[in-house]
Amino acid sequence: MKKTLVFICSTVMALTGIAQQKTIYHNGWIDFNKNGVKDLFEDRTQPIGKRVENLLSLMTLDEKTCQLATLYGYGRVLKDEMPTAAWKTEIWKDGIANIDEELNSLPNNKKAQTRYSFPYSTHAEAINTIQKWFIEETRMGIPVDFTNEGIHGLCHDRATPLPAPISIGSTWNRELVRIAGETAGREAKALGYTNIYAPILDPARDPRWGRVVECYGEDPFHIAELGKQMVNGIQSQGVAATLKHFAVYSIPKGGRDGNARTDPHVAPREMHQLYLYPFERVIREAKPLGVMSSYNDWDGVPVTGSSYFLTELLRKQYGFNGYVVSDSRAVEFIASKHRVAADLKEATRMAVEAGLNVWCDFATPATYINNVRELVKEKKLSIETVNQRVRDVLRVKFMLGLFDQPYVADPKAADKLVHTQKDDAFALQINRESLVLLKNKNALLPLNRSELKNILVTGPLADAESHTISRYGPSNNPVTSVLKGIRQLAGSNVQVSYEKGCEIVNEGWPETEIIPTPLTNQEQEDIRKAVEKARTADVIIAVLGEDEKRVGESLTRTSLDLPGRQQQLLEALYATGKPVVLVLINGQPLTINWANKYVPSILEAWFPGPSGGTAIAEALFGDYNPGGKLAMTFPKSIGQIELNFPYKPGSQAGQPSEGDNGYGKTSVNGPLYPFGYGLSYTSFAYSNLTVTPGERRLNSGEFEISATISNTGKVKGDEVVQLYVKDMVSSVTTYDLQLRGFERITLQPGESKTVHFTLKQQDLALLNEKLKYVTEPGEFEIMLGSSSTDLRLKQKINIKN
Repeated sequence: MKKTLVFICSTVMALTGIAQQKTIYHNGWIDFNKNGVKDLFEDRTQPIGKRVENLLSLMTLDEKTCQLATLYGYGRVLKDEMPTAAWKTEIWKDGIANIDEELNSLPNNKKAQTRYSFPYSTHAEAINTIQKWFIEETRMGIPVDFTNEGIHGLCHDRATPLPAPISIGSTWNRELVRIAGETAGREAKALGYTNIYAPILDPARDPRWGRVVECYGEDPFHIAELGKQMVNGIQSQGVAATLKHFAVYSIPKGGRDGNARTDPHVAPREMHQLYLYPFERVIREAKPLGVMSSYNDWDGVPVTGSSYFLTELLRKQYGFNGYVVSDSRAVEFIASKHRVAADLKEATRMAVEAGLNVWCDFATPATYINNVRELVKEKKLSIETVNQRVRDVLRVKFMLGLFDQPYVADPKAADKLVHTQKDDAFALQINRESLVLLKNKNALLPLNRSELKNILVTGPLADAESHTISRYGPSNNPVTSVLKGIRQLAGSNVQVSYEKGCEIVNEGWPETEIIPTPLTNQEQEDIRKAVEKARTADVIIAVLGEDEKRVGESLTRTSLDLPGRQQQLLEALYATGKPVVLVLINGQPLTINWANKYVPSILEAWFPGPSGGTAIAEALFGDYNPGGKLAMTFPKSIGQIELNFPYKPGSQAGQPSEGDNGYGKTSVNGPLYPFGYGLSYTSFAYSNLTVTPGERRLNSGEFEISATISNTGKVKGDEVVQLYVKDMVSSVTTYDLQLRGFERITLQPGESKTVHFTLKQQDLALLNEKLKYVTEPGEFEIMLGSSSTDLRLKQKINIKN
C-alpha cells in the first residue's frame, strides 16, 4: 500500500511540477487553456450557456471530435493504470468525453483488477491524477466525465451492494429507492466518478428475456415512479444519472438476447404507452443528465441512427437537456447488424446526424473520432451538427461543476463516505423489503425455533454466493448465503444440516429441457443423500432457482421451469412427507406450477445482495414479516407468453365453455401469480374509500382519494396499497386496468392508517387516434387493492366536458 501511495503522490508531484512553471490554478478559477487570461468559459459567475459557447469557439475540430467518444477504462481499452508519456501520442491527447469504469476492479475481469480501487481514498487520488493529466497536458484542459455502472449499487470494488433491480422493484418503496440512489451517488462522488449509468427503465414484459433481472418490472407507471426516485437520489449528490436503454430495447423478437436483441414487434401506440412512458416521465420530472441509446431497431430503423428517437422525442418532446451516449457497439450495429449503412463510417454519420453525442464500444475511440473528422472534411457531415453534439456534452460537464472543481476535493474522506455501517443496515433493509411471500398453506411460516430440533437446508442455491454479485454492481463484498443466514439465526438448540442435492444445471442443459435424459448415477446419489437427511428433519428448506450464469445479459431462456435436476430433487423431498419450504433464488419469473400446487410455503427472494441470506433467514423464522409484491406476472407456461400487466380487454381471457365463439379446454389460462401479488404473515382490511370530488369538469383539477387500511392480524406487517383506474368508455381501446398509485405502509397489530392518493387528470389520459395524449370526458372506475386481481374498494368518478 505504501508503494501505491508513493507512486500516486510522485505522479501528482511530477504533474504539479509542470503546472508550477506557470500555474493555471488561481483564486476562484482555473486557466484550463493555459493562455494566462481568464476566458469567459473559465468564469464561474457566467451563465452556463455563455460558457459553453465561448469554450466551443476556442476548440479545434480535433478537440471537438474527442468530446464525442468514450474511452473504456483500465483493463478494457486503457492499458495503463496511470498516465504515461505515450498518452501524448494517443487520440485522447486532445481530450475525451468520458472514461468508463476506470480502475473499479471487477472480479470477473482479471485484466481490470487494480491496486487503485481500494482503499477508497486511493481510487479518489488516482482519479485526480488522471483528471490532472487531461487538464494540464491537453491544450484546452477539458475535464473528463468519469462514468460507471450502478443499477444495484455502484459498480466498484467493495462499494455498498444492493439486490438486483428486479428485487428493488418488488419493494414498491419509493423512499428506499431514493436512498439507494443517494448512496450510489454519494459513493460515486467520493470515489471520483461523475456519472452513473442508472436506472434501467426498460419494461420487462417477456420473462424469457435474460435482462429481466436488471429491470424494475413490467408496468410502466411502477417503473417510472421508482426510476424517478433513483435519478433524484443520484443527482442530489452532484453526479449525473444516465437512463438505460432508450428505446424499445427490452422486447426483442421472441425475447431473444445475445446476438439478437432486434426486431421488437411493438405497435406505435403500445410503444408510447408502455416502453417510452417511463423515459418520458422520468426525463420531464427528474431531469436526468444522461440517456443511453440502445442498439436495437424499431420498425426497421436502428434507434441509435434515428433522429425521431434521439432528437424529436428526446429533446423536442421530452425536453432532455443532457447528452446521449450509445450502448456498446450500437453505432457499429447500424452497419454490421441492421445493414442500413455500408460501413462504420457511414453509420457514424447517421448516428451523429440523428442526435448521438458520445460513441461507446469496447475498442479504441480512434476509429470513430477519425471518422467524424474525415466526414467533416469531406463535407458529408456539417460542422454545425458536430458543434451541437459537442455543445450538449460540454453543457453537462459545466452543470456537473467540472470546470469549477474538477478534482475530488478531499480524497481521504472517501474512506469514511463509502460503504459505511449505516449503508450495510440500509442494504439489509432493502433486501428484506424485496422478499415476496408467494404461498403459505396452514401458516407453515414463520418457523417456530422452539418447536424445531433439526432443519435440513438443501438445494444448489443454498450455499451459493455468486448470484449476489450480478453484473453492473459492486464486487468483492463478503456474502452471507442462505445456509449461513439460517445457521446464524436458528439458535443453539436447532441442528441445521446441509446437503446440496443437485447442481444448478445438469450435463447437456439446456438441450435436456427439450430432450429429457435419465438421471445419471451421480445425480441419483446426490438426491438420495438429500432425501436421507430429509427423513430425520423437522422441516426442509429447499433453496432452488437460477444463478448469474443462467439469467442476465445475453442469457435468455427457452424454458422457465426450474433448471437442471432441481424439480426431481424437490419432488423427492416432498415425497418424504416432511414439510417443505421453497426459497426461490432467481432473476425472472419461473413456471413453478408443481411447487405451487404441492409445496406448502414458497418465498421469492429474487437475486438478493450479499446480506440477502440474513434477510431470508429472518423472514423464515419470523424476525421479519415479508411484505414485497411482484412487479412481474408469473405465467403458468411459456406458451402463454405474452402474459403481463397492463393488458387490453379480453387479451388475457380464458376460453369460453359455450356460446357463439366456440368452446373447449385446450389451454392453461390465467397467471400463476398476478402483478402486484404478495402475501403476509398478517392480514389487512380495507375500508372507508373516499373520492373527492366525485365529478369534475375537464381540465379543472385533481381527485383526492383516501382509504383506511387496518392490520387485522397478530403481527406487524407491511402492505402495499395499490390504486388502479379503468376507463369505462373511450375513443380507442385502453388497458383493462392501469396502475396509477401505490404506497407501502407498516402497521402494528390492530393499527389503522389512512392512505392518500392524488389522481391528476393527466393520469387518466389516453393516446387518441392521432397518437396525441388527451384526457377524455366520461366515467372512470377507481379501485384500491392488494394486487391487480385483489381489488377491495371501488368507486366511479366522472369528468364532464
